[in-house]
Amino acid sequence: QQTFLGAMQSTTTCPTCGGEGRIITKKCNVCNGEGILKEDEVITLNIPAGVAEGMQLSMSGKGNAARHGGVNGDLLIVIEEEPHPELLRDENDLIYNALLDFPTAALGGALEVPTIDGKAKVKIEPGTQPGKVLRLRGKGLPSINRYGVGDLLVNVSVYVPESLTTSERQEIEKMKGASNFTPSKSVKDRIFSKLKHMFD
Repeated sequence: QQTFLGAMQSTTTCPTCGGEGRIITKKCNVCNGEGILKEDEVITLNIPAGVAEGMQLSMSGKGNAARHGGVNGDLLIVIEEEPHPELLRDENDLIYNALLDFPTAALGGALEVPTIDGKAKVKIEPGTQPGKVLRLRGKGLPSINRYGVGDLLVNVSVYVPESLTTSERQEIEKMKGASNFTPSKSVKDRIFSKLKHMFD
C-alpha cells in the first residue's frame, strides 16, 4: 500500500482458509469441516473430603475439543455447598446451637447432638451456664489438605419459659430467695467476662 511515507506492507490471516493453508471443498455434512461435534458426556467426579463453597476442581482433557484434532481443554467444576439444617460451618469446625431446658441446665443430664456421620451424646454438667461451649474433638470436617480434622462446637443456651401456670409460678417463687439462685460476684464476673470478649 502506497502512503505519503512510502510503500507500507501488512500481513493478515487469509479470510478464505483461515490460515490453514488449504480449503476443504467437500465439507462434512455433520461437522461442516470443523472436525468437532457438539455432544453431551456424563462423567464421574471424585469430590475430595473437606471441600468448601467456591473451591474449584479441574479435570484434564474433559473440556471442549479443539478444531482439527487439537488438544482438548479442561473441565472446571466450581463447588456450591448446601447448608446443613442443624450444623453451621466455620472452616473445618462445625457449630451446633443447643437450647437446654432449665431443669437440664441446673441438674445436668445428657444431650444428643447431630454430627456429619450420625448422632453423638454430650454430658451436661449440673449448673451449666448459657454461653458455655462444649467441644467434641475430631467431629468436624477434614482438612482439604488431609492435615487434621476440625471439631464440633456445641453452643449452649438455656430456655426460660415465657408463660407459667399458677403452680409453676408458686414453685419458682419459693426458690427465688434461696442463696443458690442468687449469682455470686465471681459468677457474675465470669459470665460478663465472656460477654465482653464477644464484642471485642
